[in-house]
Parts: sequence; C-alpha cells; structure tokens
Amino acid sequence: IEREGVMTLNKSLFLPTFLFLFAVCAYFISFPSMISAEPFVKGAKLCEECHEEEFKVWEKTKHYTSFRTVHREPKDASKPSPKKILKAVGGQKRMKRNKTCYLCHYTLEKKDADAKHQIKSGTSCESCHGASSDWLPLHDNYGGKDVKREAEAADHKVKRIADATAAGLIWSTMKYEIAENCMTCHGLANPNLKADDLAKMLGAGHPINPDFELVKYSQGSIRHRHYPPNMKVNAEMSPKQQAEFYAIGQAAALVSATGVMSKSKEPKYIEAQKKRAENAKAALSGVSEAAELLASPSRENALKFTTAIEGKDLTGNVGSKLPAKGDYK
Repeated sequence: IEREGVMTLNKSLFLPTFLFLFAVCAYFISFPSMISAEPFVKGAKLCEECHEEEFKVWEKTKHYTSFRTVHREPKDASKPSPKKILKAVGGQKRMKRNKTCYLCHYTLEKKDADAKHQIKSGTSCESCHGASSDWLPLHDNYGGKDVKREAEAADHKVKRIADATAAGLIWSTMKYEIAENCMTCHGLANPNLKADDLAKMLGAGHPINPDFELVKYSQGSIRHRHYPPNMKVNAEMSPKQQAEFYAIGQAAALVSATGVMSKSKEPKYIEAQKKRAENAKAALSGVSEAAELLASPSRENALKFTTAIEGKDLTGNVGSKLPAKGDYK
C-alpha cells in the first residue's frame, strides 16, 4: 500500500512539475539575455559608423598609435624595455598574446559570443564605455517609424538611455564611472592583474605614474566632446566643468589606490598607491562634500560625492590645482 501510495503521489505531482519546468525553459528561451554570457567587445569600427568625429580624434591618440609601437624596444636605453618586462612576466612571448599585457594595452574584439577574440587595436572606445555586445542594439534603437510624435520621441529617448545603461553602456555623462575606468589601467589597478605579475613587471622596469590626473590626461589629445548643435566642434570644458571633473577624478583615484593598496607586497607598488591616495586626499581636502569619502574611501561614498557636487562651481576649492592647458597630455 505504501508503494502504491508513493506511486499515486508521484503521478499527481508529475503534471504540475512538468508544466513548471516547461514554463521556466520557455521563459529563458524567450529572453536569452537573462542567461547570456559575459558581455564582449565588438570593436571601434562599429562606433565609427555614427561617431565619425570622435573616431578621428582617437586615431591621433597614443591609445590608438600604441598598437603598433608599444611592443617595440625604445632607442633610449633609459626607457622601459617591453622585451624585458614580457620575459619577466612569462607566458606568451608576444605582448598581444600575453594575458597580463593585453589587459590594458589592447582591445580584445569578437564578432559574436562564440567567436574567438581578435586583437585589432590598442585602448579603444569600449575600454572606457563598456563592452558593447549587450548595449549596442539598444543604443542604436532610435525607434524609426514607430516614433511619430514629439512626445513619443522623448519617451523613447528616455527608455533608450535607461535600457542601454542597464545593459552596461557608460555614457560620457557618467563621470565617475569614466574616471573609474581610467584608474584601472593608469593606476595599475586592474582586478585581473595578479600580484606576482605586478611585482615582476615593476621589477623589470614597468612604469607606474602615481601623479596621473584626470583633467590633464583627458582634455588634451584624447578630448572628444562633440555635442549638438554642432557635432563637428570638439568642445573644451569650462573652468567650472574642469573643477568638477578634477574632483571626481581625485575621488576615483582615492578609491582605486585604497582598494589595491594591499594587492601586492612589492614596495614600489605600495609606495605608488600611497602617493596616489595622498595626492587625492590633499586635492579634496578643501571640498566640504568630500568629508565622508575622505573618512571612508569607498565606491559608494565616491558616487554620493559625485552626486553632491553635480553642477556646483568648485573653482574656488580646486581651481588653483587644475593643470595648465600647456601641460595637457
């Protein structure tokens, strides 16, 4: 009787269980993005289709030209030797194939999720704005004929921006997130960079620049600020905009340096991260909104700080610390 009871129970549960599993499978088939793999980079050429002026700027930067030069041995013997650094790190003998090197020096592109990655450029659009496989179709969706009236167009734009952001697009208006991405490489703070490799790289002469500052490095040769109504004009930041961006850059540097301080025991690395943190603290010491961030340097507090200073004029607080135009990189 017990066995029959169990058999009866199993039969009674079979249909609803089957229907539940069928529904789950159907849901994920209908919405594959819910189970999609990690977003991947599709390459700068796709960006060029709409962002021609920005692409032209990129082609003149070291981010672009380094693709053909960064692996070459310098004529000046006092400069770092790529060959020596590569040998110290070990693994692949070419920078383009070495996992440690291509974390920052190259862009790994794929046509689709199942394809093998290819290295076709140096640091590029998606290095700063996020891997585009998920957000590009959303970013490119302007509604077409479905958006007829002005109100519909406005609603569609709001949704397009929100959807693309949720899918990983880092817009130029997301100033902290942009700064955060810069610090990943310029602070030798990439989360995938192993502590042992860091020590080997620095021991072999790999540079680390604790004085990297966002305005100085972003408003020179790599500046690409093309906005309506004249998309061909590469707009310069006003002093007020520079001051805000400077403060946000210092916030990102402080969080980055604090977060990776204990990543390696290499003295040169620790010293550089301490200097990055000290520089940022000194820069933000006169900004009252930075009090919580200075007391507890976390990403959450940095984002709060970014929101708190949005639109404010900080030229009186940090204006004297801004780099001269002639010092832009």
